[in-house]
Amino acid sequence: MNQEDRIDQSPAWQALEAHAGEMREVHLRELFATPGRFARFSREAAGLTLDLSKQRCSDETHALLLALAREAGVPDAITRLLDGERVNRSEDRPALHTALRLPESARLEVEGEDLVPAVHATLAQMQRMVEKLHAGQWRGATGKAISDVVNLGVGGSDLGPLMVTHALADYRPEGVHEVQVHFASTMDGSQLADYLSRLNPETTLFVLSSKSFTTIDTLSNARTARDWLYGRLVCSRGDAGNGAAADIDRGLVMRQHFIGVSASPEKMSEWGIAEPNQLEFWEWVGGRYSLWGAIGLPIALVVGMANFRGLLAGAHAMDQHFRTAPLEDNLPVLLALAGIWNVNFLDIRAHSILPYDGRLEYFAAYLEQLEMESNGKSVTNHGEVTPYSTCPVLWGQLGPNAQHAFYQLLHQGTQPVECDFIAPMRRYDRVEDDATRAHLKAQHRLTLANCFAQSRLLMLGDDAIDEDGPRPSHKRYRGNQPSTTLLLERLSPTTLGALIALYEHKVFVQATIWGINPFDQWGVELGKQIAGETEQILASHQGLERMDESSRGLIEALWAAERKAGM
Repeated sequence: MNQEDRIDQSPAWQALEAHAGEMREVHLRELFATPGRFARFSREAAGLTLDLSKQRCSDETHALLLALAREAGVPDAITRLLDGERVNRSEDRPALHTALRLPESARLEVEGEDLVPAVHATLAQMQRMVEKLHAGQWRGATGKAISDVVNLGVGGSDLGPLMVTHALADYRPEGVHEVQVHFASTMDGSQLADYLSRLNPETTLFVLSSKSFTTIDTLSNARTARDWLYGRLVCSRGDAGNGAAADIDRGLVMRQHFIGVSASPEKMSEWGIAEPNQLEFWEWVGGRYSLWGAIGLPIALVVGMANFRGLLAGAHAMDQHFRTAPLEDNLPVLLALAGIWNVNFLDIRAHSILPYDGRLEYFAAYLEQLEMESNGKSVTNHGEVTPYSTCPVLWGQLGPNAQHAFYQLLHQGTQPVECDFIAPMRRYDRVEDDATRAHLKAQHRLTLANCFAQSRLLMLGDDAIDEDGPRPSHKRYRGNQPSTTLLLERLSPTTLGALIALYEHKVFVQATIWGINPFDQWGVELGKQIAGETEQILASHQGLERMDESSRGLIEALWAAERKAGM
């Protein structure tokens, strides 16, 4: 199949459409009538077990989907991605987040340059920073050891580190100077204001994470943080007012209280970030794919560099599996094809992410950005409007909490929804007290029981319940809701790295089949541009005539409120 050909006109797509007409009338309970389904539809790799047996597909479906992947050129696309070819077509550059997790002994030459040395130089610089902070040797302007680090970022510079630090909080290194890590991303300053009211400026360090170093959300928070530090720490010689020590100037505050992470060192320098405090971020890494490098500094501060490298190793193991496993055994490919089947052939356009482990509280939010920013596209690589659906709407929550919230819709609502259930098989092995460990293991077993039971009920409906006589219609369950279950051996740095990489590659495979670019986000860029223009109108009170009627009305209402308040 040529790249210019539309995938929906390919023989495999046409065969799947005809096949879907038959499968729409087949209930999952019928598919399980044939023994051995779990063995045929489950695979293992990199510490993960993927169970697709509760998807509404047959052996024939599976074969046709694999044929579609081959017709779309998925095997070649995988090689091109991992070899550093220019797969980001609209920006004409590679997408090399996988290079960030290559071992130091590897070599990846892209357009005449081996990328591995620079990647590991940045990791080494991160390690020096982390070790200095964990030794209590990174001191603020007044000489006190830094005890709190606030990460200022948004999108991928916030969601990835936030998700991973929460997930791996059990892996904090012992015997080091304790450093608490906080995250502020909201443009309105509400998160930052809370931290500034509680933290000590003498012992607080800020990490400014922005690929372009022009992101208004991050820089507005950064300016507030800088002025907060100046107002409390800077003074003239011989005048230590407000508790500040003498001889503290703004340059000292900037050197001791700010780290920058960006692909634009010149902009970091212009803003005042000292060169030794600058960490490199490359243009060939998209923001939502960036936690593996310097953007992951907050992760390393929480778990230590050894565990951060374990995270990278787990992701690299999944990269290797993605490259070498045949399509029929390839976890990212199989997960992607299940999504293609649901969205494009069964017309299921809602997808819920349901982790059954409190440490994965932010995983659904992380995937919302990863998938919807990557594949929320309606134009193909050749500039044509897609005549088929692409990314579904993703949403989710911790499964045990969601059971008391939106599971009612999953079980008895009118919307078909695909669900991903995610859980570790083992937990609490490291709890020392025998009685406490026994209680916690019992709670984990209860959590797994709920996870398995919910996916079973979504699959079978009423057939999952022992009948005790006739039930009214409002107590009946139709079932036939497809789901995937992902089990981790345990939630560790390596298995979490593999899990994240699994979903990254799933997104790429789906984009390859849909013929779209998962590595740009022009919708996001347009929003930033329009917001900047609107902010100028709000500040200058000029240009209102360019606005639509609704926007004019809203802006005038704001100005009226400001006049009333005497602003």
